[in-house]
Amino acid sequence: MNLINRLKEIFSIEELKNKILLTIGLIAVYRFMASVPLPGIDPLQLAALKDSTSGGLLGLLNAFTGGAFARASVMALGIMPYISASIVVQLMGIAVPYLQKLQKDGESGRKKITQITRWLTIGITLVQAPTYITAIKTQFGLGPEAFLVPGVTFWVSSIIILTAGTIFAMWLGERITDKGVGNGISLLITVGIIANFPAAFLQEFVAKTTNAGAGGIMMILIEIIVWFVVILLSVLLVTAVRKIAVQYARRTVAGNIQNVAGSRDYIPLKLNAAGVMPIIFAQAIMFLPVALAQKFPFMASLQDINGLGYNIIFALLIIIFSYFYTAITIPTNKMADDLKRSGGFIPGIRPGKDTADRLDSVLSRITFPGSIFLAALSILPAVVVQFGVQQSWAMFYGGTSLIIMVGVAIDTLQQINSYLLNRHYDGLMKPGNSNRKSNK
Repeated sequence: MNLINRLKEIFSIEELKNKILLTIGLIAVYRFMASVPLPGIDPLQLAALKDSTSGGLLGLLNAFTGGAFARASVMALGIMPYISASIVVQLMGIAVPYLQKLQKDGESGRKKITQITRWLTIGITLVQAPTYITAIKTQFGLGPEAFLVPGVTFWVSSIIILTAGTIFAMWLGERITDKGVGNGISLLITVGIIANFPAAFLQEFVAKTTNAGAGGIMMILIEIIVWFVVILLSVLLVTAVRKIAVQYARRTVAGNIQNVAGSRDYIPLKLNAAGVMPIIFAQAIMFLPVALAQKFPFMASLQDINGLGYNIIFALLIIIFSYFYTAITIPTNKMADDLKRSGGFIPGIRPGKDTADRLDSVLSRITFPGSIFLAALSILPAVVVQFGVQQSWAMFYGGTSLIIMVGVAIDTLQQINSYLLNRHYDGLMKPGNSNRKSNK
């Protein structure tokens, strides 16, 4: 009943209802475009492409695009070039003074950074599009009969269409962020991942119920229970915080500065402050063995995403990048300065540098277990595969897929909840407004 009442309350708010419907509509457009193949390719010949991208790192990339990669779709590259561009701009912000200045310029600086990211996205797409076309023509098993338009015409048209598809996906994500509910880019990735869920579960269900000795329905139930436990652990990882107690010597109340003895607050430091970015960074590096394996045969073993060597290196990279990304995104010095200006201090710690050192020390200590936890969740799919779980279904037991889904779900629900709280606040204020009008 509480869920039904909450849904009624959500759709009773006209603005929130319109935002949700707009979000659903734009996501539906994205999913429709992801099923449209490139002009000049015979859709009936794409089975070989699907088979060649069903596992390994290519299967992971295909999951992020919602299957568009294996369909040779106009959205085959999806939103991934934009993600790559965003990462590059964030990293460049550490070393490039111009970007550092833009980061401090507030809203105007943010708009310029967004524009730089868009142009960089186009540049990355213009590099990735020819690579993708070359791969489907030479490496993914498509015969000459699959290509209805030969020669330069197919190359040029496909590059233009793939670039336009990525730009369109980027535009859809930005519109969802501005006019809808949730982070649009993250939602598009999440919807692409979820689109593979029914087929993955059905494949696992058929495998367990038709193969003798696979465990049948009982094994499916055990897998579902374990899956829910992993989801709960992921929620804990995303939401866990370490609260640093803060005391304020004085507060401004009704325009007057008053001494408020014992007034306390806290600074929440997240256990996993880097979010899913360490996994994305680590996976970007782990794509290199695929490209280098032909020239360096000793790296061929790292192509197996379920192999021991791959997962050890993958986990170590996640731990390293967790510290790296936390260090560049959590400005402890700025936090200490802001706290000092607002009249706050950590009990027993001097304001200023000592406070910054204290925050940095706590952040370093909690980042270690957070990074270990994140790395364990990331390699969990490779572990469950060893127990007979299908690769497509194992992807939902951890890694980037599950962390993104959990993080996006929590963020979207928090935004919807904030709208509901604002609605309650407006409702409390309306009687006061009417009383004032009647008194007049």
